[in-house]
Amino acid sequence: MNRREFLGVAALPLLQGVGHTRAAFGLDGRLLIPVDLVLDWDGIFSRPRLVNRGKEPVRVKEVIVARKALSVPPTLPATALYGEGFQMLSQTAGTLGAPADLSQYTDAKHYRIPARGPTRAYYGLLTLTPPGEETSLLAFTSCHRFSGRFEIDDQHTVSAIVDTEGLELRPDESWPLEELMRVSGHDRSRLLGDLAARLTTNHPPLKTAAPPAGWCSWYCFGPRVTAQQVLDNLDTIAKSFPALKYVQIDDGYQSAMGDWLETGTAFGGNVRSVLAEIKRRGFEPAIWVAPFVAEEQSRLFKQHPGWFMKDERGAPLRSDRVTFGGWRRGPWYSLDGTHPEVQQHFERLFRTMREEWGCTYFKLDANFWGAMHGGRLHDPRATRIEAYRRGMQAIGRGAGSAFILGCNHPIWPSLGLIHGSRSSNDIKRSWDRVASTGRQNLHRNWQNGRLWWNDPDAVCVAGELTDSEARFHATVIFASGGMVLSGDDLTAIPPERAALLRKLLPPTSAAAEFEDATQRVGVVRHPGGGASICLFNWEDSPAALAVKLPRAGSLTDYWTGETLGRREGTITIEMAPRSSRLLRLS
Repeated sequence: MNRREFLGVAALPLLQGVGHTRAAFGLDGRLLIPVDLVLDWDGIFSRPRLVNRGKEPVRVKEVIVARKALSVPPTLPATALYGEGFQMLSQTAGTLGAPADLSQYTDAKHYRIPARGPTRAYYGLLTLTPPGEETSLLAFTSCHRFSGRFEIDDQHTVSAIVDTEGLELRPDESWPLEELMRVSGHDRSRLLGDLAARLTTNHPPLKTAAPPAGWCSWYCFGPRVTAQQVLDNLDTIAKSFPALKYVQIDDGYQSAMGDWLETGTAFGGNVRSVLAEIKRRGFEPAIWVAPFVAEEQSRLFKQHPGWFMKDERGAPLRSDRVTFGGWRRGPWYSLDGTHPEVQQHFERLFRTMREEWGCTYFKLDANFWGAMHGGRLHDPRATRIEAYRRGMQAIGRGAGSAFILGCNHPIWPSLGLIHGSRSSNDIKRSWDRVASTGRQNLHRNWQNGRLWWNDPDAVCVAGELTDSEARFHATVIFASGGMVLSGDDLTAIPPERAALLRKLLPPTSAAAEFEDATQRVGVVRHPGGGASICLFNWEDSPAALAVKLPRAGSLTDYWTGETLGRREGTITIEMAPRSSRLLRLS
């Protein structure tokens, strides 16, 4: 199928129009005439290639592999939209007429990732659902070398773009780009399932039997955590919460960002002795590492400045010159994953922590900086995606069988490299953050158990939240089906909130599927039979939710034990403002 046939005849139902066969652009933004784009279609998948048929090398900034004009019916502004971000903290929902950032940490404004003009960019995945019509799904189903994105301009034209980063395409050279998928249908959940299946074909996932459960020090103690605080919580876990298998020291133990094998004096004890005690008590030592970044005062940066991404003068590139500089002890510098010595460093670091320190779980944070834009790499023919993936592969070799969690990471470039993926912003003990992270997590439910285990961030049910808000937060965690890590100081958790935490253990492994984008009614189908109905009223006013039960059965409120009797068909549940219900159907 040639390009004109794809753009005209076999387009998505929403899309119309035709385009040109040459769609590669140079650094000055001009079309590169001797460069041809070849689209090989196999059903709903395209495997584009870029070929330089000229006699001179050319530098290619980006390639438009598909461009389509949306039809403009009256309902176009109301078309529901969802787009993934390049990095974990960026997602877009809402409608074409009113797109909504799900987090304040956007690719464009916070991370300053360049795109084409003032248009919004969606990375990896874009879905469009007109009112009452089919969902159209566009996705890049691989991310081996290049980042793929979608943009919709003010003329309602959708472009699928591969970022080739200004690399040189030599005469007669051919680049395989990233695979593109386009499909439509009324069952959005099924479309996302099909996407997950294709992503795992191109990037076989790392497998573990079940999502981890554990405890995380950050959300009660932050970077000022001490060895004694960890040990005190270990005592409580061993006595009262033995299902929290992984005990995670989350930041604060290191002497500097980058010097991960050196314990800082503020920690009040040697980190290795704390990890050894966790192991001795029968739990799994887990630790936080930000492997791709280092601060200027670190021993790593001072001794190995040549290991870092470079600026145009060949000096280590300060991250705040091109992106966000880092949330603590910045501005950070980014290790270059294409450098052989950096790869050896990663292997040594994680092998030491795995074999000598006994760590069986690594929370990798600030991974975005491993794919930071704007720098020069040791391998001049590599992309920033390759830099990140080579670095992560080295980390995996060192970590061995340990569980690897990606956090603040580039989403699509992490495919096949991590066991778990953070699916939301950091939780806080406030309604606004419970609601915002809840929506972020539930939008990514389709990934859980397919690409990796989702990490909806820590369970923080103690503190300032009302009982209703705490149950809402716990119901989101249950509906996500992913990892469960407590973020409370368990030495001081009230009994009723401790009971709420226990009901989340062990993780179910099954995520809820929602009937529509409002995320009000979701169904968890449990592997052993039975189902759970997750109900959410996100609003500040009461609501009555109509629930179509998947089958007849007895309903019980999971949190309170209240019996609602035997029900079938469609029932109506009255919901208070900012409330949730979790009903077990048996």
